[in-house]
Amino acid sequence: MTAPQATRPSWDQYFLQIAFTVASRSTCDRAHVGAVIVRRRRILATGYNGSPTGLPHCDEVGHLIIDGHCVRALHAEQNAIIQAALHGVGTDGSMIYVTHQPCLTCAKMIINAGIQRVIYAGHYPDDNSRRFLREAGVALVQMPQPGQEDGIQSHP
Repeated sequence: MTAPQATRPSWDQYFLQIAFTVASRSTCDRAHVGAVIVRRRRILATGYNGSPTGLPHCDEVGHLIIDGHCVRALHAEQNAIIQAALHGVGTDGSMIYVTHQPCLTCAKMIINAGIQRVIYAGHYPDDNSRRFLREAGVALVQMPQPGQEDGIQSHP
């Protein structure tokens, strides 16, 4: 008698789960966000939302709120793209896995970084972000949070 075989996650599920693990390092409790840049099934860079290197974090000194947003922290996508650049890793033709849909600023950075596909779990109410990505030909795919796999949505 053989033991039942565990179902292996798809590559998208695998990398999205890693993005959630990366998010656990976040230092801004307004949203724990993680991002993983991948090309040809290899991780190029990761990022989570937190303050610039050497500056105090939200969990140490509190939030710096302007117009309803915490501006002390960089976004996860920004940090992942910056880490790739800092270490000389090209991102052209890659994809990014993010725990939440990117905001407009992150969408513009994703476009200019040559990232071709965005896979995310959590919704963020930014129609302009979706429009910019669509107009730039960047695929935007929403997946359920790992452990809640009940479907995948593509956004035109």
